[in-house]
Amino acid sequence: MSQVPADLHYTKSHEWVRELADGTVEIGITDHAQHALGDLVFAEVPDTGRVLGAGEPCAVVESVKAASDVYCPMAGEVTAGNPELAKAPELINQDAFGRGWLLRLRPASAARGALLSAAEYAELLRAEGS
Repeated sequence: MSQVPADLHYTKSHEWVRELADGTVEIGITDHAQHALGDLVFAEVPDTGRVLGAGEPCAVVESVKAASDVYCPMAGEVTAGNPELAKAPELINQDAFGRGWLLRLRPASAARGALLSAAEYAELLRAEGS
């Protein structure tokens, strides 16, 4: 079964969100998503300053199996893209919830309505048969 850390929020499209002390959030793909994709060979992260809408494609991850868009869980402005992923996309496979983060975002509002709790995400995985 995939790891589902309790301190994160999740989306139905398998992204995770970590709230940071400065009011920004860190976003990545879940353990389930990286397992489904397989060994990642490429990651494209957004540029700092890019303004994203909720649900908008914001990054691309590519494995030997397929390329997949990553969707922004909430509207906001990108404060950082993970520079390590350009040279080492496999960090997502090795540490999806740590060094494999994709981007940091300053949310446009405090609303987090579309995000799932860890328990809700775990239930989603069970329902999907994962």
